[in-house]
Amino acid sequence: MLSGGAAAAAFSVLAGSATAQETAIPGIWVSPDGCEYWVADDGWEGYMSPHLTRDGKPVCRQLDTCAVMEGDQLFATDSARVGAEGRRRLQQFFRQDGSASYVVVGHTDSRASDAYNMRLSHARAAAVAEIGRSVGARITDVRGYGERQPRATNQTAAGMQQNRRVEIICAR
Repeated sequence: MLSGGAAAAAFSVLAGSATAQETAIPGIWVSPDGCEYWVADDGWEGYMSPHLTRDGKPVCRQLDTCAVMEGDQLFATDSARVGAEGRRRLQQFFRQDGSASYVVVGHTDSRASDAYNMRLSHARAAAVAEIGRSVGARITDVRGYGERQPRATNQTAAGMQQNRRVEIICAR
C-alpha cells in the first residue's frame, strides 16, 4: 500500500514493519517488471525510484537479457569457479555495458538432483555477480533456478549444453 505526501517524494512505502516472527533482511532487489525495491531491517519496504506516475506507481526500468554465458565456457563440471578467460570476458562485459544494475541468474541441466542443481546454479550466478562487483557493477539480485527453466530438452547432449548457462539481466 502506497503512502502519500512527503514520503512519496523520497520513496513509496509498501508495507508496515515486520512482526516478531518475520525476519527482514535489508537490501535492494529488482522485480521481474523492472522495479527496484528496498527493504529495511525493521520490515519496511518501498520503491527505490522517487519517480512516480500520477496514480502513485513507480516508473520502472526496462529489463533485457543482455548476456547469456554458456556454462561450459565459464565453469568446469560440478564447479562454480570461473576460469581466467571467462573472468576476463565477464570483466570486459561489465565494464563496457553501462547498465544501471544487473540481475545474475544461473541455470543447470537436469543430470543431478534438484537440490544439487539449485545450489550449483546459485553458486555459479554468485561467482559471476562477484566478478561484476569487482569492476564496479551494481548487482541487485543473484538467482539460481537449477534445471527449472530449461531452454532446450535435457534428453540430448546439445540440449543439456544450452541449459547450462548464466544469464545477465540488465536494467537500463
